[in-house]
Amino acid sequence: MRPTQALMAGGEGPIGKHGKFLGGWGNFGGMPQKGIVSYTLSANRQNPFAGAAHAAVFNTWRRFSAQVLYVAPPMIFFYYAISWATERNHFLNSKAGREFNV
Repeated sequence: MRPTQALMAGGEGPIGKHGKFLGGWGNFGGMPQKGIVSYTLSANRQNPFAGAAHAAVFNTWRRFSAQVLYVAPPMIFFYYAISWATERNHFLNSKAGREFNV
């Protein structure tokens, strides 16, 4: 399937179904739509951080609780492994450990 003329043209000429100019890229013209109402609020009246602290607390808890079972068991295992290795190292480098190892 080959692209339509509007896609191949690049924009700035009288191209379209009936030889009418459609507009440049991202600015296609056409009949205005009827029955669509949009409302806006000026930038200085908006509150962009409304509810951000509340959402941050609960979103953080949701993400933490979803990942804790993947992260906590290996951390606990390696904590005990390192503490055992540290104690064993201290024992082997002590007088009692040197006599035990002979």
